[in-house]
Amino acid sequence: MNILVTGISGRMGQAVKQAVELCSDTTLTSTHDVGQDIAAALSQADLAIDFSFHGFTPELLAAAVEQKKPLVIGTTGHTDEERAAITDAAKSIPIVFASNYSVGVNTLFWLTRKATRILQGYDVEIVEMHHHHKLDAPSGTARSLAEVVCEETGMEYKKDVMHGREGMVGARPQRQIGMHSLRGGDVVGDHTVIFAADGERVELAHKASSRMTFASGAVRAALWLANQPAGLYSMQDVLGFKD
Repeated sequence: MNILVTGISGRMGQAVKQAVELCSDTTLTSTHDVGQDIAAALSQADLAIDFSFHGFTPELLAAAVEQKKPLVIGTTGHTDEERAAITDAAKSIPIVFASNYSVGVNTLFWLTRKATRILQGYDVEIVEMHHHHKLDAPSGTARSLAEVVCEETGMEYKKDVMHGREGMVGARPQRQIGMHSLRGGDVVGDHTVIFAADGERVELAHKASSRMTFASGAVRAALWLANQPAGLYSMQDVLGFKD
């Protein structure tokens, strides 16, 4: 498979480039950075893996739809409008859109869903930490974890997720998800989901020490996507975790 890697000057772009070159089933045929001609770069490839900037997504989608090229999108921080554009493009081309391509993190998603079903009525808090260069907060992975809890409890992300606490906030409502973002050093990515009740606490955690775990997962998603029809998929689909 011939692959285009976007965001090539970034940390993840470089990791994906390395993962593509290490995989015997993929060839790096082109790279791209924001500001360059995406149509020309995409025309040389069978598929694009994108870890760039959310504002670039509409331009990438337009080129991919026109050329009928599948996309693996790992960029985070999208606006509601940009997310809607991804959903619309998936009517024409196959897209894997995931906040995290690590097999371990996607196992955390699965475990969080199961735990939420079992631990009904427990208070849920999510804590994430990343390096001091990260631009968006909370991380896309933390948001996805909260969305999993929302799906299983009937809560709404915009209404029921509390991003940090300060001052006299009063007693914690039961129907609330606490979200806490930490930044510092060179942390690749730590995520913890805490289920707390009177007398006990359950914690599910994942800690990443190398970006290659995400990059290798993205290449795995690309190989899987090559045989799929148009549609919007997640890494849960790639790994067969969907119920």
